Amino acid sequence: MKTIKSTLLLILALFLATNFSNAQKFYQVHQDNVKPSKLWEYEKIAKEFNDACVEHNLQTSWLCATMDDMRYLYVTPIENFADLDKRPFADMAKAMGDKFGDMFDRFDKCYDSHGDYIIVLDEELTYMPDGISQSQEGQDYRNYYFIHYKPKNGKKIREGMKAVKEMFASKGSKNYYRIYRTGFGNMDSYYMVATSSKDAIDAATKEKANSELLGPDRFETFKKVMDYASKMEEMTGEIRRDLSYSPKTE
Repeated sequence: MKTIKSTLLLILALFLATNFSNAQKFYQVHQDNVKPSKLWEYEKIAKEFNDACVEHNLQTSWLCATMDDMRYLYVTPIENFADLDKRPFADMAKAMGDKFGDMFDRFDKCYDSHGDYIIVLDEELTYMPDGISQSQEGQDYRNYYFIHYKPKNGKKIREGMKAVKEMFASKGSKNYYRIYRTGFGNMDSYYMVATSSKDAIDAATKEKANSELLGPDRFETFKKVMDYASKMEEMTGEIRRDLSYSPKTE
């Protein structure tokens, strides 16, 4: 039994490594689930931390996104599993001494749960005919749609999402979206649809125009996804440029 278990683990590791290396856009996400009562304190510490990263020219980067349920997401592109072993904060922590640890002790009081996982930008399902980009200038408002599904329905729901993309393309829709899927570190299976707008009014205007463009037949196409979804969630949020970070370039 021990040998069988070891063999299965090895096969799984090889499978994950193969999929990982063949994919083009993988991201490590650090998520902080901030307590409402600690929101302003968290914001203060996060800006302090960002300033410290600038001061020490930290050699990594991330895009910060927030959701209206007070999730803070720090999204860093990675190329392979070896990137997960890197310690970009080591030199900064050494230089700051006790101040570094104190800062994270203060962070820890602002949430009861946080953690890291990997998501994949699924270019095959993403609809951005002018070129795929994670962020667009002047469009930092976000609508997020989480489509959860059971693993047994993975193939069917993917076929449905391809049908949706084909419908958008055939109608020449201007309502572009990116699709992310769960990767290593996620216990649940879901796709996340992300759309970009200037603000809530712009998002609503785009959605209304897109519904009129697609027409009533859109429901039959959307049904190909909905029939296999176990749960749907909708969130709004924004890209936080002030909490995002990239090192200085020469």
